[in-house]
Amino acid sequence: MPEVIIIGAGLAGSEAALQLSKKGIKVKLYEMRPDKTTGAHVGGDCAEFVCSNSLGSADVTNASGLLKKEMEILGGELIKIAIENSVPAGNALAIAREDFSKAVTKRIEEDPNIELIREELTKIPEGNVIIASGPLTSDDLAEDIKNFTASEHLHFFDAIAPIVEVESINFDKAFWASRYDKGEASYINCPMNKEEYETFYNILISAPRIEQHDVDKKSKFFESCLPIEVLASRGKDTLRFGPMKPVGLVDKRTGIENYAVVQLRQDNSAKTLFNLVGFQTNLKWGAQKELLQSIPGLENVNIVRYGVMHRNTFINSPQVLNPTMESRNREGLFFAGQLTGTEGYTESIATGMLAGINMARRLLGESMIELPKETILGALTHYISDSEHTQFQPINSNWALVPPIELPKKERKNKKLKNEMLANRSIEILEKYKKEKGL
Repeated sequence: MPEVIIIGAGLAGSEAALQLSKKGIKVKLYEMRPDKTTGAHVGGDCAEFVCSNSLGSADVTNASGLLKKEMEILGGELIKIAIENSVPAGNALAIAREDFSKAVTKRIEEDPNIELIREELTKIPEGNVIIASGPLTSDDLAEDIKNFTASEHLHFFDAIAPIVEVESINFDKAFWASRYDKGEASYINCPMNKEEYETFYNILISAPRIEQHDVDKKSKFFESCLPIEVLASRGKDTLRFGPMKPVGLVDKRTGIENYAVVQLRQDNSAKTLFNLVGFQTNLKWGAQKELLQSIPGLENVNIVRYGVMHRNTFINSPQVLNPTMESRNREGLFFAGQLTGTEGYTESIATGMLAGINMARRLLGESMIELPKETILGALTHYISDSEHTQFQPINSNWALVPPIELPKKERKNKKLKNEMLANRSIEILEKYKKEKGL
């Protein structure tokens, strides 16, 4: 049985390796960290979460939640580890990022079919290969991928939110709650009145930013990860209707509905670290400290990791990939993860799973699978491989990708019912497809 080379031990590469190992296929998993860093990762463990510690909604009536369910149906490995290392986050699946990465690393290091090699690959190897080097692919490998795809890389800029120490938060002002009291009260909330918000806003819009020398007029931000200062530049109230919206968050001690609220989400299993939700930023560190300490409850906050911005790279998948995640121009070469333009942690894991499954089926002489478009993962992989795209940009899983479902006229505005029906349809079709294909 031929072995498989996987480049990148991030979320996609780790998942692909575990999928192949389950089928008894030997894997050489290459990871350049910690010898060579990316500028955004902080350690050398596999499957490190960089920007946030949330995998998004766990509810199947949300597209991201359904994608997680589909991974469970198809035998995803990292989704199991994520659930085992989850932390309270209301209706979302958030993980203790260090515990999760260490658990994945341990699993890979102890797997007899996987050899973890701490070495940078600068060229695409011959043979059976999965490239899952991520949006922070090293320059030399990125250049070789560009040459292989015969096109310039597209790219956008992504930002990371600060992490703070919970003991430094003033709970005389901050309070625990989840929006609309859904699930456990697992978020820390820092409320603002109008005057406090305006002070915060004025500091933000005048704060100095870190200069990015490779930002040019063609560079783009991914809309779901916009730096808070970019959001603020769109209008004074943009933040109050975005990451700082106060709706559904009331301090039971006061009963006051606030003008704006800053939320913090648990970042580690010990509950000692929390990250600021939606506070991705590229402000200079001194400005970040001033900004955060202007927030009620964070006056003396201890920042353990400042926000940073980094360049993310992805291939022009509609011209490169099939829905199986295999390259159109070279058999046995697959791509997976954010490098393919699937934006988000859950999407990275899912495409790594599909690439691993299809590589295994290819080597075992079985037909590769193209998941039905009625499933979230099937819709996503068909979307990124649609050769009709002329303005391709990174995309998350979302309901707009799947074929619509017809509701009775009187129910057409019932979004919850519609999403329930879409989710039930996907699960039913995927279960049937799994049985037909012997997955």
